Amino acid sequence: MNFYELLLMTGDPVIALGLFAFALLLLALPFSAWAVGSGSSSSVVKLLIALANLVLAAEMILRWWQSGHFPISNLYESLCFLAWACTMTQLLVERSWPSPLVAASATPIALFAIAFASFALPENLQEASPLVPALRSSWLVMHVSVIMCSYAALMVGSLLSVAVLFVDRNQVLEIRSSSIGIGGFRQGALPAANDLSVESLSLKPINISRLERLDSLSYRTISVGFLLLTVGLVSGAVWANEAWGSWWSWDPKETWALISWFVYAAYLHSRLTRGWQGRKPALLALIGIFIIGICYIGVNLLGVGLHSYGWFF
Repeated sequence: MNFYELLLMTGDPVIALGLFAFALLLLALPFSAWAVGSGSSSSVVKLLIALANLVLAAEMILRWWQSGHFPISNLYESLCFLAWACTMTQLLVERSWPSPLVAASATPIALFAIAFASFALPENLQEASPLVPALRSSWLVMHVSVIMCSYAALMVGSLLSVAVLFVDRNQVLEIRSSSIGIGGFRQGALPAANDLSVESLSLKPINISRLERLDSLSYRTISVGFLLLTVGLVSGAVWANEAWGSWWSWDPKETWALISWFVYAAYLHSRLTRGWQGRKPALLALIGIFIIGICYIGVNLLGVGLHSYGWFF
């Protein structure tokens, strides 16, 4: 089925583009799993993810043109934006480390987001609608887009961290890198007592294992997501003060976003001060994924609070 057939079936080019992106991500998923088994990154997976990212970008631009406002005002649009942010995060992470583990960990998030938007949401939530008064603000693009990008980075980083629990389980995990980065370690041999020349000091690089690279990459990705989440919470407080006259109202969405912030703050604190690396912080990252799921989807399913725009039922 090509894009023209999808367009005829749906009647809406935005929905058709979403289904096309779903098909690309669905096709990339088995290739990414096969690449993990072969032990080498797949150019086919990268191409499919890049195409899905472009299709999702085209979908959002088209919805923006149709609705006249930034396409992130309801659950369908935010899910499509989340899928785009996840694919973009995946492509950026793979530039740092072209490993098949990155695609196998990150692709399911974008696939789930676009699948939920395309098949689980009713048709009235998939259609463009005018902005409610509270969303008619210049803070819409700043706050919501930063929050969604933070969710994408945090979930991708968390899944990379959780992958540490399952990759090379029989191998003893010995992290020689710091929490800040990897690759700056050398193995040296001290010269003999009677030879103090510079040439006698031999240095050779240490081979960083796959688990160490995965651990460090997940930490750096979560750090970026945590920074974006902090900026998103601050901008949301400023917007709330303008819209509702209160910086913080303990709305369910605000409360769960704050819980998410504390969970990932605990993750970073455990690494920086307690020296946790590898499998221990992966458990905190796993908890963080569930907290973000409750904050983003769970609150919308209940349809309560000030942030329940376009709830499910």
